[in-house]
Amino acid sequence: TWFTFLPSFLFILAGGPFVESTRNDLNFTAPLTAITAAVVGVILNLALFFGYHVLWPNGFGASIDWASGLIMLGAVIALFKFKCNVIHVIVACASMGFILKFSVL
Repeated sequence: TWFTFLPSFLFILAGGPFVESTRNDLNFTAPLTAITAAVVGVILNLALFFGYHVLWPNGFGASIDWASGLIMLGAVIALFKFKCNVIHVIVACASMGFILKFSVL
């Protein structure tokens, strides 16, 4: 794993000061803005992909997994309405999913 992550850290450590020095130069900030938009799009696509596969594990033809939907709704409410810590929400949702999966209900 050392050689998997090392190049990423080297690029960040070596390129970070260069990016900061070009902050007000439009020739550099415009492409970086486009790259940022592309990354946000990829993250949104990944969220929709996982949401689809969690809510409809057998495809759209099958019924929705209501337990997963309720856990997801609770997570959204906890994060956006009550501003809970993300790590706490992840642990709580994983615990609820684990309990629901392995309970005899």
